[in-house]
Amino acid sequence: MRIKGCQELRVMVFSVSVWISNACIGAPALLVSSPNEGAVVKYDPVTGASEGYFVTPGSGGLDNTIGLALGPDGNLYVASNGNSSVKRYDGATGAFLGDFVPPGAGGLGSPIDIRFGPDHNLYVISQFGQTGIKRYNGTTGALIDNFVLASSGGLGAPAGLVFGPDGNLYVSDFQGASSVLKYNGTTGAFISTFVTPGSGGLSGAHGLVFGPDGNLYVASQATNNVLRYNGITGAFINVFASGGGLNVPYGIEFGPEGNLYVASDESHNVLRFNGTTGAFQGVFASNGSKQVTFLSFAPLPEPQGCLLSLGFIFVLCFYRYRIGAACMKAD
Repeated sequence: MRIKGCQELRVMVFSVSVWISNACIGAPALLVSSPNEGAVVKYDPVTGASEGYFVTPGSGGLDNTIGLALGPDGNLYVASNGNSSVKRYDGATGAFLGDFVPPGAGGLGSPIDIRFGPDHNLYVISQFGQTGIKRYNGTTGALIDNFVLASSGGLGAPAGLVFGPDGNLYVSDFQGASSVLKYNGTTGAFISTFVTPGSGGLSGAHGLVFGPDGNLYVASQATNNVLRYNGITGAFINVFASGGGLNVPYGIEFGPEGNLYVASDESHNVLRFNGTTGAFQGVFASNGSKQVTFLSFAPLPEPQGCLLSLGFIFVLCFYRYRIGAACMKAD
């Protein structure tokens, strides 16, 4: 029954839920440098099964593949040690895009490890010529400066580099009683000898990485193991990983699930160790008769042309309100 002076107001409310398909988000892949053939090999990050070449042998003149890094633009950058350049490849297909740092540009000589810094610029270890750490514009590849000079802090033979949680740059020094040196991540100024020469038996220091626990892990090539150091003080903690056929460890990285992966150069494979205990878990990936140097877990984008699918759920609700003074009395 309608009451005089009473009106009804119907309000329609939409409730919308949206989900986005991950079809265009690339799955991570394990990429490994294969120096003998000037290539980058791709492996399944879960099973370790080979998925063939990501960068085919000699693509774009690639020679003696060493360091590799995924750039802010999603493309892959590779240190071509044999012709003193850094080459850029499509991050989805592995196709050659050009010399990002042309041969010898800025005095570059036989690059080893490469990393993009917090400033999105590219940092490259120059092994010969103008030895040290060079910084190149992360967009154009133009030389910015010699970020760390060869003699700074006693640096003799830089082999690996990584930016720490504190934003500073840590560099492994291969020569003599090996050490890890610490530099200001903004200016390149020497701060300290973070890991003292020979600490914990370190010899032939190469790849290094900060782990999920915040500590620093360093590949010790001459002793065929990976050593762990306090991530704040640099004090030696323990021999973290060894055995399992580890022979001349090169690059080291923690995988998405937290385990440690080590490129065993002379046994031509990638070994996996428990990321908490360091226990050997087996040969994860093999490169047959060819050596391996650096490795990277890279979330590769899907090739262009993939579709982004959207799903919608509409919930239509009607609410009836009675308005007016008479209604209020009637209810």
